[in-house]
Amino acid sequence: MADLGALRERLRALGANDAHQHRVLRLWSQARPQTSGRRRVEDFLPKPLREALPALSEALAGLARLHSLHPAEDGSARLLVALADGQTVESVLLAPGRTPGLCVSTQVGCAVGCVFCMTGQGGLLRQLGSAEIVAQVALARTLRPVKKVVFMGMGEPAHNLDAVLDAIELLGTAGDIGHKNLVLSTVGDARVFERLPRCRVKPALALSLHSTDAARRAELLPRAPRLSPQELVEAADAWARESGYPVQVQWTLIEGVNDGDDELQGLERLLHGRYAVLNLIPYNAVPGLPWRRPDWARAAEMARHLHRRGILTKLRHSAAQDVEGGCGQLRARAVAAGAGIG
Repeated sequence: MADLGALRERLRALGANDAHQHRVLRLWSQARPQTSGRRRVEDFLPKPLREALPALSEALAGLARLHSLHPAEDGSARLLVALADGQTVESVLLAPGRTPGLCVSTQVGCAVGCVFCMTGQGGLLRQLGSAEIVAQVALARTLRPVKKVVFMGMGEPAHNLDAVLDAIELLGTAGDIGHKNLVLSTVGDARVFERLPRCRVKPALALSLHSTDAARRAELLPRAPRLSPQELVEAADAWARESGYPVQVQWTLIEGVNDGDDELQGLERLLHGRYAVLNLIPYNAVPGLPWRRPDWARAAEMARHLHRRGILTKLRHSAAQDVEGGCGQLRARAVAAGAGIG
């Protein structure tokens, strides 16, 4: 049942109509017992489904189990999540704020191969099913409230688009997450811009840009689609205006790579007049990789410079640095330690 389609088929086989399915999926995705709600299960659910509920609940819980929890000083927490087949992914409970959030993974590994990312070093192992994506939210909600879900964890969501969009639709309906609080991240794939206008649930978009220079970006993201930064920003801006949510332009700041004045000029050119927010995120160092985190003063100088030129810019702290929480690091350490997980 790693896929929501298979889960729905299972529910139909147990006599569930659309209303019954909605109830089961709503209670599961919101981490509530299947016996809760205003209606007693005896008065609403068909007998075969009622009898199957204990086993069904156990199977749903088994889609994503907490392997280890790594709280950070900033209030965020990294979760190493064990899947039913023994593979693991990472989720991140974001630092407490106005809207409590969770970052979820969409793949085991990643095929993009970003040179600064631990996940990208091992390549893609497998896709997550749509139910496995939602299960990360259900698991996190047993620990604290979740009212925002960002698809920015392990993997490139565009490479698993059917499952990701299915998960987004469920979370934006039965899962009680506001559409603007569902944030789909991508390195820039034309399929994302083609599919989003046809979706019932309209998520916000985050664009992983990292450079305004096409050649440099290709070096940093070696297997990203070869859309130019100009094309990517134009497509993201069009979706932002259609959806009503500004695009979040993600920029991992790496010392001596993309923190120069040439990139500042490129950002001014690309983002001027766009419906966008630029998130400058100083690099979260990964052992064994040569990239370094820039001086905070330089990062702050860049943010101030762009602000003065009308580019809405936020300087972000990378979550969970004190627990070495760079994307994929928890999983890599667990595998290296021979923890018995994939």
